[in-house]
Amino acid sequence: MAIEVLKKNGMFMEHAPEVMEKGYSGKNLDDDGREKRTGTVITASAHIITAVIGSGVLSLAWAMAQLGWVAGPAVLMAFSVITWFTSTLLADCYRSPITGKRNYTYIDVVRANLAGMKFQLCGLAQCANLIGTTIGYTITASISMVAVKRSNCFHKNGHEVDCYTSHYPFMIIFACIQIVLSQIPNFHKLSWLSVLAAVMSFAYSSIGVGLSIAKVAEKEHHVRTTLTGVTVGVDVSGEEKVWRTFQALGNIAFAYTYSTVLIEIQDTLKSSPPENKVMKKASLAGVSTTTIFYMLCGCMGYAAFGNNAPGNFLTGFGFYEPYWLVDFANVCIAVHLIGAYQVFCQPIFGFVENWFTQRWPENGFIMNEYDVNIPFYGSYYLNFFRLIWRTTYVIMTVVLAMVFPFFNDFLGIIGAVSFWPLTVYFPIEMHIAQAKLQKFSSRWIWLKIMSWVCLIVAIVAFVGSAQGLITDLKTYKPFKNQH
Repeated sequence: MAIEVLKKNGMFMEHAPEVMEKGYSGKNLDDDGREKRTGTVITASAHIITAVIGSGVLSLAWAMAQLGWVAGPAVLMAFSVITWFTSTLLADCYRSPITGKRNYTYIDVVRANLAGMKFQLCGLAQCANLIGTTIGYTITASISMVAVKRSNCFHKNGHEVDCYTSHYPFMIIFACIQIVLSQIPNFHKLSWLSVLAAVMSFAYSSIGVGLSIAKVAEKEHHVRTTLTGVTVGVDVSGEEKVWRTFQALGNIAFAYTYSTVLIEIQDTLKSSPPENKVMKKASLAGVSTTTIFYMLCGCMGYAAFGNNAPGNFLTGFGFYEPYWLVDFANVCIAVHLIGAYQVFCQPIFGFVENWFTQRWPENGFIMNEYDVNIPFYGSYYLNFFRLIWRTTYVIMTVVLAMVFPFFNDFLGIIGAVSFWPLTVYFPIEMHIAQAKLQKFSSRWIWLKIMSWVCLIVAIVAFVGSAQGLITDLKTYKPFKNQH
């Protein structure tokens, strides 16, 4: 029987009869009438680690090689502190200070504190970032899957064999998995996947660090590292040094970005103790853990490969021995990206579905949900609109990933455009508005200075990513098979 509700996981008290019909009672409803939230510091930290430690960790050795032993770790630490600080400001915006009303999404928070044009700009920046990230993850997951197949081919047939492997079948496999997982209703039901993805990120990061240490310990290991990174006239030209420095700053800055999903993560937490206090603890735990792994991967990777560090330091160990260990690391990357994809696409799903339910609240196709009994799972409430819309989104991302296999350059540009407003500007502006800071007061001044410095870094990173995109476009052929 079809059960008409406003939205399966967007229930309000005025829709209590429908909620009760679905089996909920006052005991398992929160103060806003939604299903009771059960998130904790652990689950929130898992979401954060899943969102922050992406495959970008593998490029940090390359970034260190461009910046050197002095600037590399310093920049890494600077952005970890900035990310943690702005996340604490954003966490305080989850509930409106006067009414205590919840703001369920990043866009809701900006609308409640900074209405008008700023709200619209926030929506554009967040959507661009989330969509770009999901497409980038589709590409990166397929690269890891291909690496496993090629590694086994080399091991079986010898290192002289071509072992050509197309990325496209693996993108389709990734999409099929995401179509199934995308039917998970919302963030609240996603905790198990984030915990699994977080474990996977620890696994492949640890393997990378372990292989780096083993490589450094080799007797014949001789690589050149410097305090300032790649050397002009030896490793690169002066122009290349500038572009690479720009790109390295961007890689490190955007490796920490998770503000786009912070409010959605906070909306999974129990209401007691207060959500902002729990979220601040989770942010500290998540960012600290991430920084430790970033430092280890970046510094040990640079020590292992020197100024010739590859873009992905796991592939720098080759497709050869120990092939099984590198295979396992690449499988962990693929599994992690499967979970990370969901963390970044759930806000998109929620935004679109909320818009449709508010626009057409009486439409059966959009509103009706059907109780389906799934073996070993139990009751699942099937909504045909959710099924079709989410499947269409996943197909769209995989098609774009196939058309633009160098989409990581686009992702760099999207990240450059969205990093400053979403991670720095909006949290600072909302804090100033909530705290009613006086113009030109000491706190107002240093907050503004931090915002402007981050804007300059974002512009620099945009320029570097644009240069890389232009270089790729010169040799680009659509749907050309890759080796």
